[in-house]
Amino acid sequence: MRPPWGGTVAGNRWDLAGPPADGLRVSVVVSHYEQPEQLARTLAALAGQTRPPDEVVVTDDGSAEPPVVPTGVRVVRQEDRGFRVAAARNRGVEATTGDLLVLLDADTTPEPGCVAALVDLPSRLPECLVVGRRRHADFTAGGRRELPEPEWLASAYGSTGDLLHADDTSHRFVIGAVLGCSRWWWDELGGCDETFTEYGGEDWDLAHRSWRAGGLLAHRPDAVAWHDGPDAAGRGQQDAAVLGETVAIADRIAVPGTGWRGLLRGPADVVVTCAARMSPTELVVTVDSLLAAVPTARVVLSAEQSSLVGPDARVAGSVPEGARLLVDLERGVVGDAGAWSSALSSLAGRGSRHLGVGTLTDLRLARRAERWDRPDLAPLHPDVDRSLTPWEPRHTLESWLGGWAR
Repeated sequence: MRPPWGGTVAGNRWDLAGPPADGLRVSVVVSHYEQPEQLARTLAALAGQTRPPDEVVVTDDGSAEPPVVPTGVRVVRQEDRGFRVAAARNRGVEATTGDLLVLLDADTTPEPGCVAALVDLPSRLPECLVVGRRRHADFTAGGRRELPEPEWLASAYGSTGDLLHADDTSHRFVIGAVLGCSRWWWDELGGCDETFTEYGGEDWDLAHRSWRAGGLLAHRPDAVAWHDGPDAAGRGQQDAAVLGETVAIADRIAVPGTGWRGLLRGPADVVVTCAARMSPTELVVTVDSLLAAVPTARVVLSAEQSSLVGPDARVAGSVPEGARLLVDLERGVVGDAGAWSSALSSLAGRGSRHLGVGTLTDLRLARRAERWDRPDLAPLHPDVDRSLTPWEPRHTLESWLGGWAR
């Protein structure tokens, strides 16, 4: 679906965004659970924004007592069934009527320019997800004693130019406690995944789905909000909680750095189709070669082809939703892990590339190009990559398995 306003840019070049759309309304959703003092501080800060929100909704995750809020602020509540901030955020957004969204946590108090900075890019680029700068402080003494910021996060923003040079792994640098996007994009993505019912992970998942759908990702260091307390690493999370969060993410995000490295679980990342004209031997050698080299790949085959290959959970009948790369093989191939790695990494920011034996497509860029009806957003690489060896009749199954036909 084409966005209702604004434009887009090639790659992740949000620095080339056009002018903002006029007349857009801003909604702020504040997630809360049993933090009345922090909530009061955050709501007071929202009343002093340089870009005042048009509406503020407090979404409560089952506090024993309903939160007390100023006149004009709405409250939506859900019953207490454990940590369900993903569902609470969804309920809060559902209650809004604005065009632009800002998500905050009750214990994350924005500086005066925070809201303006978070909605600036989404007002120009409706596919853009913007993360602000969460700083840390101790408010217990009545003042604000600054605490250290996570060095790994500051380093990530610095090395990527505030995510201007984001890649498939940059979802790891998104914090749901200070986030901005358009309501249209939130709805396109389906909001937060409500199956997250433990602390953490729902923001990384949202950012990952946004990226895979062709969205842009940016960090606004001028969108500052102060978290009451240290970073999670300084709060002594229990091992079981950390393990649960990591598993939940790996089961949903199949990219290096967060996805499973060997276990055959989680979503599709690389998907390969095989032309119907491949001979039976050509097909079986190709699929075995592929899955030996890229064991987490998925192969899309017809029913007839599947019967030749045999039972394997990685064989599908259609391209799974959310995959990152698509290889359409026009003829059979053989290749080791190095050859496949070289082929799959050869796009260099382009939308597609010929491989000599087929075509490699970056589905993220293809989705954006289709949304805007602009093929130029997913250009064809001018050179042919020949990392993969074409199948030949000498590559019998016996010779392939035995390793003597190269």
